[in-house]
Amino acid sequence: MIIVTGGAGFIGSALVAALNRREITDILIVDELCTSDKWKNLPALQFSDYMEKQDFLDLVVENQVPEEVETIFHLGACSSTTEQDLSYLVKNNFEFTKWLALWAVESKIRFVYASSAATYGDGAQGFDDDQEALHRLRPLNPYGYSKQLFDLWARETGLLKEIVGLKYFNVFGPNEYHKGDMRSYALKGFDQIKATGKVKLFKSGDSRYDHGEYVRDFIYVKDAVEMTLFFMDNPGVAGIYNVGTGQARTWNDYVRAIFAALDSAPEIEYVEMPAAIAGQYQYYTQANMERLRHAGYAKATQRLEDSVRDYVQNYLAQRSFRSGQE
Repeated sequence: MIIVTGGAGFIGSALVAALNRREITDILIVDELCTSDKWKNLPALQFSDYMEKQDFLDLVVENQVPEEVETIFHLGACSSTTEQDLSYLVKNNFEFTKWLALWAVESKIRFVYASSAATYGDGAQGFDDDQEALHRLRPLNPYGYSKQLFDLWARETGLLKEIVGLKYFNVFGPNEYHKGDMRSYALKGFDQIKATGKVKLFKSGDSRYDHGEYVRDFIYVKDAVEMTLFFMDNPGVAGIYNVGTGQARTWNDYVRAIFAALDSAPEIEYVEMPAAIAGQYQYYTQANMERLRHAGYAKATQRLEDSVRDYVQNYLAQRSFRSGQE
């Protein structure tokens, strides 16, 4: 059996869909549905069981998980970059992950967990997935710090020699419809264009970048899932790895790709950045992908324009809650 925590969420449901394409259906999805619309990602997926997060953790703590487990993809977490309750984040993103990792290693189960590019902070220390340099990183928000805590703990305990942490960069694509303000700008921009004919981007607060010219490493969820599955297929690989394209693109490029996918002329309005995020905004991210390539991952990622076009034309224009990965 394969366990996917956060399996009803964005990357998690896309991962389950990819497993289904491999004809793998013996999957336990663990999540916390509450009142979210993410349940709509589930009907198109094939899986053997579903369990709420706390119920699953209780079984783990009591060592009573009933079936033999081969791999755990631990993608469940509070992923809000604006969440300010660090106690909540530590409990969800740090303590819960510790329990699962220890149980997995003791039970000889492959453990792959989601870290985040948010741990890199402003990028002053670069974007190299070198676990020996983890202590030098300075996340800009509580979410990034909660992920950093586990990365550091896993290194200090020696678990990174056996488990895998994935630093996802700016992932976008199908099945993120439920994420509210944490949706990608591909989705937000699409909605803005449909409603008003234009897109709003934040004005730059950094003199090194013109408006809309700050850059991120945008990666399509289909590519991110392929990289994630690489670690199930290669159980001898362990440690921290970036999940990105290795090519930073501007927000203007990103938005123009949305307009192009809609065959519309770009119209961009630059607005003031909210004070609440101005001090923790990442103006530049670009994953160093050499370590993953050296580990044996050889597939190329899609061009930003191609992946945005696929997302816009084949999913957003239809706005369905399919498994999203056909």
